Amino acid sequence: MPPSLPPDIRADLEFAIAAARAAGERALALRATGRWSGDTLADVGDQAADGFLQGLVRGRYPDDGILSEETADTRSRLSKSRVWIIDPLDGTREYSQVREDWAVHVALTVDGRCAIGAVALPSKPATLWGVCVRGHESGGDESGQALLRGDSVSADPPRIAASRSHTPVWTQRFADTLGAELVHAGSVGNKVAMLLRGEADLYVHRKQLKEWDTCAPETVARAVGWTVCKLRGEEHVYNRENPVNDQLVVCRPAWRDRVLAALVSAGAIES
Repeated sequence: MPPSLPPDIRADLEFAIAAARAAGERALALRATGRWSGDTLADVGDQAADGFLQGLVRGRYPDDGILSEETADTRSRLSKSRVWIIDPLDGTREYSQVREDWAVHVALTVDGRCAIGAVALPSKPATLWGVCVRGHESGGDESGQALLRGDSVSADPPRIAASRSHTPVWTQRFADTLGAELVHAGSVGNKVAMLLRGEADLYVHRKQLKEWDTCAPETVARAVGWTVCKLRGEEHVYNRENPVNDQLVVCRPAWRDRVLAALVSAGAIES
């Protein structure tokens, strides 16, 4: 990570990277025992990773808020400036099916905006990180691998990262509008990582997402200059009372207008 990061930002980032990586390693080790399978394995992995991350955050940052998929939400986080948004197992189905396309998300928001994020891909293995604090934007892989920046050249037609478990009709229409190829995979974090590692070029999702699905991946993508927005181009705000965060577009800035127009043409949203 950049040596110029202020000590407080560096400390938060190092914590997020280490927490996401360690939680992923624990989930991976549980799966490797072979004691559980299917839905039981999914539940065991989810709860183990969540309990571990809850303990780390509450022990290190007792005054910060937490929003996690696997822990009952409380209104207390709404009064906090700093809130950690966690998905202990993003891509639970893929995890339980002994696939590689799942992730662990650990993100810090400040006043509702992305600040720091880590997306661990334990089966790959890799841990992507990003800093969106003004004046200190940067991102990478903890192994030292550089991530593709938003101003890098995109394939044309592009490859669209798409869900492997539920691909609605409009997704194929959207791909046809762009003359694009669908690349199916699981996990929001994994699909965003595919863009940043050169395995796909854009990702669009319309519904059934929550803040914990999108926050860490959005932070990493924004940190290296990618556009992240809703289907009409609005930006996301985090730590809301209702954490539903259905709409997600991740693409290079040069493709933003073309992607948003194609979404209207494909009937993903009303014109």
